[in-house]
Amino acid sequence: METKIVTIDLDARSYDIYIGSSLLFRIHDFVPEDMAGKAVFIVTDKNVEPYAQRVKDILKDNGARICELKVLPAGEKTKAFTKVEEVCTWLLEGGINRDSLVLAVGGGVIGDLTGFCAAIAMRGVPYIQVPTSLLAQVDSSVGGKTGINTAQGKNLVGSFYQPTAVIADIESLSTLPRRELLAGYAEILKYGLIQDLGFFQWLEKNGEKICNLDEEAIAFAVEVSCKAKAELVQSDETEQGSRALLNLGHTFGHALEVEAGYGGMLLHGEAVAIGTVMAFDLSYRMGLCAQEDVDRVEHHLSGIGLPTKAASVELLSTSVDKLIAAMAHDKKIKGGKPTFVLVNAIGEAFLSEDVSMDLVRDVLRDSLGGEVKTAQGGIKGRWASAFSSLS
Repeated sequence: METKIVTIDLDARSYDIYIGSSLLFRIHDFVPEDMAGKAVFIVTDKNVEPYAQRVKDILKDNGARICELKVLPAGEKTKAFTKVEEVCTWLLEGGINRDSLVLAVGGGVIGDLTGFCAAIAMRGVPYIQVPTSLLAQVDSSVGGKTGINTAQGKNLVGSFYQPTAVIADIESLSTLPRRELLAGYAEILKYGLIQDLGFFQWLEKNGEKICNLDEEAIAFAVEVSCKAKAELVQSDETEQGSRALLNLGHTFGHALEVEAGYGGMLLHGEAVAIGTVMAFDLSYRMGLCAQEDVDRVEHHLSGIGLPTKAASVELLSTSVDKLIAAMAHDKKIKGGKPTFVLVNAIGEAFLSEDVSMDLVRDVLRDSLGGEVKTAQGGIKGRWASAFSSLS
């Protein structure tokens, strides 16, 4: 497969995204040429440690001085202050300096955490994203958002800090649990929903190929997603305006994640899928889009195998009031009002601060209703059988 290159043009902070197969075996082709004798620090998690070990061995063979891998627990709970301190201490004790290189080998959690540590260690050291999950390849590794979660909300502590490269090896997705693969698909879908009806129509025909690991379909979807995100990042690097369109469904989704407790009951992409349906439902209730659009999006997501209702997941002892309270900590609050991504139609998204919270409550109430929660937690209802072995 030919390696695709998507460039993020940010003047002195510009970098390339490499998309293709077997890129980890050629990782020395994508790092700075003057690696000889430099210290390289690799952060990963226990699920993808073999990939990180491969990266370490190849870079070491090409002259880099490699410190031991930092292997962290997998899962959203790793994006925490305690892990920031742990990783930064490891970097400093290992002798990191501004001539060193940090690599994040893993999914969105490792990429966000490692990027944040790279941003604050020595007031900023170069780092490379090596995303090994679909969600990270199409979204979180691109654009320079780094950070951690807190009890108050998702990604509320962090920085904008661009990597020097992103290396997306499609083959690394072959070991991804199907539930994680589907969660990444939700982030692919948003690019069609916010500004590209044609891409959404392509996904309606080819989404199953992506979820069945068809390399050509995945490579195309990753390339289209990265190009779409590149355009928004280039025009609005620090999310003061149009880049916030990428948060379609996230205001709702992040609140669901807070209530789920970051413990694996609800993956980020699953929360985004549910939140996306809520965003379309809210748009319909505001007279902006047709019910047909809401149904079409929900049908596609559920057909792929993603949850579309909050009632399908265990959210501890949540309520509409608790979800509204969680949304009050959203980063997109302006003048005391949350900013929502709404739609006039599929492929026609826009930002709005003029939203009735009564309608928001109605949307949340409807999404929470209709199914009885179980004590076991996790995915329930029609999605339970698909995820029972992975929850």
